[in-house]
Amino acid sequence: MDAPIERLVVRIGGLSRERLRADLHAHGVRLNEHADTLLAGSAFDGRAARSITVSECAVADLGLPDGAPLSRIFEAARLQVFSLCPADTAPYLRLAVRERVGSTGSLRSTGRAPDGALTVASDLISDNDAYPKGFYLRSVGDEPWLRGYRCDEEHIWSPEDRFVFRVVD
Repeated sequence: MDAPIERLVVRIGGLSRERLRADLHAHGVRLNEHADTLLAGSAFDGRAARSITVSECAVADLGLPDGAPLSRIFEAARLQVFSLCPADTAPYLRLAVRERVGSTGSLRSTGRAPDGALTVASDLISDNDAYPKGFYLRSVGDEPWLRGYRCDEEHIWSPEDRFVFRVVD
């Protein structure tokens, strides 16, 4: 496993949706159907460039040793030094850490987070469980991926699952 992101300043926003997609493609970043759906959303409409600081931690590090649903993970993070990332963070983070997110598992991992994935904790765009909740980063072999995921409140994330949060300054 790659070294965790302890603190990283990431510049997000400032690119048109088309330019962001072109940059992802130029860097060999693959997208799944859910990532395409999220990238088509209003979170990527003309947002000004800004810098945020992010950090990575496991669900267990948030005081949830048995895992938890997404809402409890987000709540536990807010009680520490974290907040949710802006909805447009993940593609910019994927470009910033292309080489750092490795995985040994297969491409599909239905019902659980993939081995080595970094889920970017961000505001949910929709409460509809059929709509993607957010993005995660991973690499399979030499291919970097930005993938969208879906889950409902019944899904329990593993204590080992890793999330990226915004650090509250």
